[in-house]
Formats: sequence, structure tokens, C-alpha cells
Amino acid sequence: MTEMLDIKQLEPLRYAVDRVRSGHTLTAKEIADAWRILMSGGAPDGLIGALLASLATRNPTGDELFGAASIMREFAQKVNLQGDHTMFLDTCGTGGAPKTFNVSTAAGIVLAACGVKIAKHGNRSRTGRGSAEVLESLGVNIHATEQQQQASFEKENICFCFAPNHHKAVASVMPVRKQLGFPTIFNLLGPLSNPCNAGRQLLGVWDDRFVMPMAESLLQSSTTKSAVVHSSDGLDEVSISAPTRMVLVENGKLVESVINPEELGLPLSKMEDVVASDLKQATAFVRDTLSGTLHGAVRDMVLVNVSVGLFLADRVPDLSVGIQMAKETVDSGRGAKTLSNWMDISFSL
Repeated sequence: MTEMLDIKQLEPLRYAVDRVRSGHTLTAKEIADAWRILMSGGAPDGLIGALLASLATRNPTGDELFGAASIMREFAQKVNLQGDHTMFLDTCGTGGAPKTFNVSTAAGIVLAACGVKIAKHGNRSRTGRGSAEVLESLGVNIHATEQQQQASFEKENICFCFAPNHHKAVASVMPVRKQLGFPTIFNLLGPLSNPCNAGRQLLGVWDDRFVMPMAESLLQSSTTKSAVVHSSDGLDEVSISAPTRMVLVENGKLVESVINPEELGLPLSKMEDVVASDLKQATAFVRDTLSGTLHGAVRDMVLVNVSVGLFLADRVPDLSVGIQMAKETVDSGRGAKTLSNWMDISFSL
């Protein structure tokens, strides 16, 4: 059992609680000092709850997200992957949006088949259809060892980091989070805490009010080229049933744009056409898209998200070219082959 910290050691956490309660924001260092105490496991539940509840009364700032995420990464169990980390791409959203079929997972597999190095981070979902559940259902070992993760990354350009296996320090605050019963800043920190130090991210958020703070956090990080997205129909993905707001983070700048499916040659579809009723259907959506047997809205949604990933990976000059490359990759069967090989490697060695 972790020994409780004394009053002096808890001072940065008490200071943070007082500052937030009095209406102030925290600097990156102030929240980092408080977060290190949270992650240490020696903080009393009352103080943990006070800080999380106080922060939840308003939008977090980019500084606060950056500072807290830096400590999450500090405490994380890293995965040592060979290659240029500035080129690794993560397709991890916050969740919390209306559940479609885990588009980011399907997109990640297609992107890997395109040759993009995918360091996928993810977790289970309250809906039972998160990236972890879908990958398990597809036949991928989500509890792969580091050696297995390294092998799949080297051979098939993709690995999966199951969040609880890499962020074990977060367990110290889980009882409090469950007691609070509402989303906290931790729901935003997961995508900012990639255990592989991926330099590029396609990061979806469940609410438009978090787009800019998340982008500002990435701006302070070592990101190479990333984008934060939220669709006007409420998805933490690029939608094919409505315009999607995107903030690009590159070269020390934030550039905002709107992605319209019709401008990319994709017909507008109804959201219900891409909503899986359960895990079985979500799995079928991904598998059948990769095999090339499923067409229509589900395929289109995968294609448009892959196109953004290709753009972030500097594989295409614009999203229209990205759509074409995504189509060719799926139609060639490379996506299905990547999944099949990944499944085998994840249980090998």
C-alpha cells in the first residue's frame, strides 16, 4: 500500500485546489506539480476529488492540459519502438461522443497498410465498443508484450497500446473518478499521453469546446503535425454526415478549417448509417470495410478519416488525394492483409 504524503508534500496539490476554486487557471508547472502528487498514489481522496471536481466546472486551458499530460507521460510505461518518432501517428480520440463503430481503429489499420507508422493508443469504452473491445473482437491481442508490439510495428506498421497496461499510475485516482460520476480532465488526457511518444496525432474530441484547448496543448508539446477534430453532428471523428471542424497544429501555428465530405466527392450520409448497434456489428463494419465487401457510408467514413491521417503523415498533399489512396489501399486487400498479419504477430513470440 502506498504511504500517504505529509502536509508539506501535499502543498502543491492544495495550492492547485485553492487556485482553481478561487477562479484562477493554473500554469503548466503548477498543474504538473499537483499531477505528480496524484500519480504518486499518496494523495488523499478528498484532495483528488476537490481538484478534479473544481477543474470540471470550466474548460481546461491548453497550459493545464499540457502540464497534466506531461506527468501522465512521465509515469507511463513506454514502448521502445525503432524509427523516427516524429513520423509516428496516433489515431486516438477522447470518446464520449455518439458511438459509431470505432472509426479510428479501422482508419489506423488502413493507414498502416498505406505505410504509415501507427502507434495506436486506446482503451475500453462505456459503450462496450471502444478500440480495445473492437480489436479483441477482430482477433488482436490487446495485451501484447513490448516484444510483440515492436514486432507488429516493424512488420505491419502498427501496434496497440492498451491504456491500463501503460498508465498504471492512473489506478490511484480511479476510485475517486468513479465516485464523482462525471467526465473529468482525465477524459481529455488519454489522447495526449501516447506511450510511444508519437509525433503526429489525429485527435477527436466529444465536444466542440475542447477543440482549441486540446490544440493549444499539442502546440506546446513536441508534436510534428497533428489535428484536433469535432464534427457539427457531435462526433469525435471526421464525419460523413456533417461538416467537421479541424484545427491543424504544425510549425508552431494553429490553422483552422472545415472538412465537408461533399467537397471530397463523398455523398452526405445519415449518421444512423454508421452507428453500430453492438460490438458484433461494430466488428463486422471494420472487418467488412477492410475486406472490400462493405460499401456506402461506413466505408466512406473510414476513407475520409484515413485521408486526414495521410495528410498528417505527409503522404498526400491534400485530402482529395488521400481519399484516392485510401480507396486503392482498401480495394487492393492490403488493409485486410495488415489486420490478418497483425493478429498473428500479436500472439506470437
